[in-house]
Amino acid sequence: MKDNIYAPPQSELLETTDKNNATASRWKRLGASLIDALTIMVVTVPVMFFTGGFDGISEGASPPIIYSLLIGALGIAIFFSINANLLIKSGQTLGKKALRIKIVDLNGEIPTFKKHLIKRYTAYFLPGQIPAVGQFISIANILFIFGKQKRCAHDYIAGTKVVED
Repeated sequence: MKDNIYAPPQSELLETTDKNNATASRWKRLGASLIDALTIMVVTVPVMFFTGGFDGISEGASPPIIYSLLIGALGIAIFFSINANLLIKSGQTLGKKALRIKIVDLNGEIPTFKKHLIKRYTAYFLPGQIPAVGQFISIANILFIFGKQKRCAHDYIAGTKVVED
């Protein structure tokens, strides 16, 4: 008996891929991050130069911790003053816009500032400000990108991913 009227329907399912939400390459993400870092450095490096932040480096001395924290806070303020509007409207930073990639939530929508972006950038920026161990935490965050989903730890924390625009 071939035609069992009580059998569940049978069909071959095809996997579909949404080309609009193709995960961004690691190289594009790196490039975007470098562009974003350069935009911050355009302001912070001259500030450090004129406030003595580089004094004593040739002798192996580091600037005081409070100075480093203030420069870090300045960098974060610069980042958001440049990118906040872009992030809210299109899920992009200046670097991501230049390389045609964007941040989306796991449903493919532009992430909300409160729900996603605050978590994302808190997990991205703050660990690096912790004296001594912060740099190691930041490196561990970035190394997550070598996983199958090409997402950093801050992407997992915020429920976001970076895709082609």
